[in-house]
Amino acid sequence: MNLQEFMPNKAVTDAVAENITSILTQLGEDPSREGLLRTPHRVGKAFQFMTKGYNEDPETILRSALFEAKYQQMVVVKDIDFYSLCEHHLLPFFGKAHVAYIPNGYITGLSKIARVVDVFARRLQVQENMTTQIKECIQNTLNPLGVMVVIEAEHLCMQMRGVEKQHAMTVTSDFTGAFNRKETRDEFLKLIRG
Repeated sequence: MNLQEFMPNKAVTDAVAENITSILTQLGEDPSREGLLRTPHRVGKAFQFMTKGYNEDPETILRSALFEAKYQQMVVVKDIDFYSLCEHHLLPFFGKAHVAYIPNGYITGLSKIARVVDVFARRLQVQENMTTQIKECIQNTLNPLGVMVVIEAEHLCMQMRGVEKQHAMTVTSDFTGAFNRKETRDEFLKLIRG
């Protein structure tokens, strides 16, 4: 689903807008002033877009471009940009995901790996869970010899508030199968750093 295909649900937009209007009032703002008149509805539409991953099935996405293949070496899709919302503060976190799998009779379209990252990113998340969800989805759907996911992200909940550490980067990883071998993990890490 690209931006042109996304259509927000009007009932959801209206319900969110009503709540945002209340929040703005409670924060001491005037929701009827010119700059804020359409803000509640904009927020309603934006939040639906930023959480559209709840309405998408990542396994169906992977299966939509499944091909038999004898290839059994590492397939790496790196530097996949993503944007997500921290489920604790509803503030963005964003960065890059790096995904590898070793086929076991089947490969999937390379863009499908990036779309799976987007599906999980477009939900209220914590980075640790997102890393595992991507890994498990690919492992369960493709049944490869192994999967490894590394995510590097900046979290505005750490940068804008709280400890206010603007240059902190969070890195998470998870892996299965062949990636339990140190040599295989090291090869993947070398490829994404190259």
